[in-house]
Amino acid sequence: MQNLYSHTKQAFLTADPDLKIELTRQTVSRWNAGKLEWRDGEEPEQLNQPGQPEKPEIVAPSEVNKRKFGKEEGRAALIHALAHIELTAVNLALDSVYRYRGMPEAFYADWMQCAGEEANHFIALRGRLREMGYDYGSFKAHGELWSMAVDTADDMLERMGIVHRVFEARALDVVPKTIQKFDQLGDKKMVDILTMIANEEVGHVSSGTRWYHHQCQQRQLDPDKTFIDLLWKYMKGPLKGPFNHEVRIKAGFSAQEMKMIESMGKTD
Repeated sequence: MQNLYSHTKQAFLTADPDLKIELTRQTVSRWNAGKLEWRDGEEPEQLNQPGQPEKPEIVAPSEVNKRKFGKEEGRAALIHALAHIELTAVNLALDSVYRYRGMPEAFYADWMQCAGEEANHFIALRGRLREMGYDYGSFKAHGELWSMAVDTADDMLERMGIVHRVFEARALDVVPKTIQKFDQLGDKKMVDILTMIANEEVGHVSSGTRWYHHQCQQRQLDPDKTFIDLLWKYMKGPLKGPFNHEVRIKAGFSAQEMKMIESMGKTD
């Protein structure tokens, strides 16, 4: 039987996006068919950077291309930014599987499913970019999401809490509004793509929440209070709203937690 961790490592370190996606999908397929060993494997190396293609150029968030919705180039820049996030999310899922050992089988099942779905998101967004005359790498991108993944990598509780319940959860708030904008333009293709992404991101944030809670339970920590503590540690202050309460509750946020998040911004 082949090993889950050797396959995820190979996909993670692959730079070419097409090959990375292909290797990821092959790994997901083998996992779903029960052909990958997960109980044992070589000790994980401390891999802090995935394989990266020459393009896009990675710059500071302030230096990325303008994403003005009124112009096609601006919309393409926005789609490119989304594609970059999705490819980063593929790397995040692969890294979680490879990095964190000794977890229940359900942990690896969650992140293998996530890797496959994020790969599909990237394929769909890249396809739309190509239809518009662009491609992945046509615009600059920033590495803020991956930088936070590195900062939290040594503690699964912090990785799950910040990367998935802050950064990834932001999509729950903003993607529905982006869908409305593309709908107003009559871009049904993007509406369909973003609707798929919005629906599946609920599951991805739910997975982050599930394993965040698992870690809190293991350490006998209160998950709501601990999450607020993490926000102060990593985000240096309150999150920016408005928040999509209904969808966040579906993704595992508690009503009490949402009250605490919103109250952070109201303290003097």
